[in-house]
Order: sequence, then structure tokens, then C-alpha cells
Amino acid sequence: MSHQATCYSCSKHFEGYPCCHRQWKHPGHCSFVHGYSRSFTFWFKAKTLDENGFVVDFSRFQDLEKQLKEHFDHTFLVNKDDPFLSHWEELHSKKALDLRIMENVGMEYTSELIWGWANSLLFQRDFGRTCCYRVKASENNFNSAFFELIPDWFESI
Repeated sequence: MSHQATCYSCSKHFEGYPCCHRQWKHPGHCSFVHGYSRSFTFWFKAKTLDENGFVVDFSRFQDLEKQLKEHFDHTFLVNKDDPFLSHWEELHSKKALDLRIMENVGMEYTSELIWGWANSLLFQRDFGRTCCYRVKASENNFNSAFFELIPDWFESI
């Protein structure tokens, strides 16, 4: 008999977060303001199932959904080093756009950011029984980025 650790997994998909951004350093058309309806898929692990036989209870993700909605629903995402930042902030103050300043607005950084949100929630709620080990952030059906990492605290439990 193998001595491999048992691990269960599942995924949850969220979609319908229309927002816009720009990659101001890009030499091509990505430097212009443009938008997508972003979607996100999270993959979860657990060494044991909960009292309902679940890895995670999908009905308990209201806080994560709220965080996704507040950050990505009808918002304008901009890098913190965007040279027009003061202009975007002025437009935000005039309620012309709903500004979110990020380290980087790309899907790669976005996937890492929301991976952290999911793991913060899971650690507080499940005390290390579960973790998010992979996130897919998509700007459309053709372009996606992934972030994969098992948190240290999950491995040590």
C-alpha cells in the first residue's frame, strides 16, 4: 500500500466582471484603454473533507465574490506607475470612472493577487484544512493567465 497523502480537489468559476485597463508601457495597441469581461477559476485542495463531504463549501464564497466584484466590476484598472495616474485620479474624483490602482493590471499579476485573496479567506475559515493552489484569470475566451502555488502553511499541516 502506498503512503501517499490523500488529497481532494475541486474548482469554482466566477464570471461577468466587465472592467477596463491599459498597459501603458506596451509599444502597441495594449497601451490604449480597453476592456474585457474578466472571469476567474479557482482550484482548491483539502487533505480531509468537511462535515458535508466537501473540499470547500461553494455557498460560503460570498466574501470572495464581493471582493472580486468590488475590484473588477465596472472599474478602471491602472498600474501604480502609470504616468497619467493623476489624471485617472481626477476622473475618479469626478465620478467619471471607478479607479483601482494595482501593481500591474495584467492577467498574470491578477491571478496571483486573487490567489492571495482566496487563501486568506480559506486560512481564516478552515485553519489550514484547505487551500487554493491554482487560479486562472481570463480577459476573454482566448487569453488567460495562471498562478500556481501551494501555500507553505498547507504543506506543514
